[in-house]
Amino acid sequence: MKLNLLWALALPLLSWAQQSPISDGSNIEAYSSRSGKVTKFDNASRLFKDWSVSVGGGGTFMHAADVNSFYDGKVNFGWNAYASLDKQITHTFGMSFQYQMGKTNQKALLPGAAGVAAGVATAWTKYRQISILGDINLSNLLRRVDNNSTYRWALHGYGGVGLQGYDTLLLDNDMSRYSISPRRIPVQIEQELRFDTFFFQLGTGLKYNLSKLIDVEARAMYIISGDDSFDGGGFGKNGIPRYNAIVHGHSDNLFSVNLGLSFKLGNHDTHLTWVDPLRDINNRINILTNQKTDLVVCENGDLDDDGVCDDWDRQLDTPRGARVDGAGIALDMDLDGVADLYDKCVTVPGPVENDGCPTNVNK
Repeated sequence: MKLNLLWALALPLLSWAQQSPISDGSNIEAYSSRSGKVTKFDNASRLFKDWSVSVGGGGTFMHAADVNSFYDGKVNFGWNAYASLDKQITHTFGMSFQYQMGKTNQKALLPGAAGVAAGVATAWTKYRQISILGDINLSNLLRRVDNNSTYRWALHGYGGVGLQGYDTLLLDNDMSRYSISPRRIPVQIEQELRFDTFFFQLGTGLKYNLSKLIDVEARAMYIISGDDSFDGGGFGKNGIPRYNAIVHGHSDNLFSVNLGLSFKLGNHDTHLTWVDPLRDINNRINILTNQKTDLVVCENGDLDDDGVCDDWDRQLDTPRGARVDGAGIALDMDLDGVADLYDKCVTVPGPVENDGCPTNVNK
């Protein structure tokens, strides 16, 4: 009994493995013949643009750091600029190779005994980064299936990883602490861009489809450096000065707010990031609905316009609007001689004189 049950479960899988068009590639032609014309997907068959180049820039601020851009109710503004090569893989997901550079300006207070300030320092960080960035089109991903409208705004989410190099300089307002031997003030760090200088970033952006060539985007990104010296506070918590010991965290982070442009490359009118497949499907359904479904060309005509050519029509005078069978004869479900079009009791036989209903039935 168990063996028979296993065979019953295995046979459909074995049959699928033999006939599946993707099992070994040998049944592709057979699959194509069953499902209709299949066109190989290549560059010539693309319908949308999928490459773009983006540039932009804006403000940058050191955050969650010992020496940060927010001090005494004030904001120390920095700047950044970026350029990226973007590849849209699907209508909801894309990848970017990005280069970014910028400079942050920050300030810190080193507490002394009993709350007396032991020192105030200013610092800056110049950085350069290369990264791989993933892009999720949240508007397309979360779009309702019954929303058939076009749209020009899209919310995007970003996340990625990269490498960075940076230069920092820390200056103490009390120049009496100036000393480079031993190193105290100023403190300068030069970190080369290497394979062990990883950073992580995530953020969001709002894009506007300005034209078939250009998108405009407002973007906010948060960068996690993983480096406790990124803010210019010094080399370590045991170093001199102790500006790097103000915050207990070991990662100095920054965030940026940018405005950018994306230049869409290619000859097509639409970029893949603005394509809604559901809307395309709905358009195709509407076209098929509005088209005449009878695609057969009748050489000798179709006199009663019932969809069956006169050469094969066994009832050339079928009433207009009546459903017919394959031979062009009006359907009569209860076989009482009254076509369903005129039969007021379609499922119950009755005389013609009573419109196809039994004589004891009130119509």
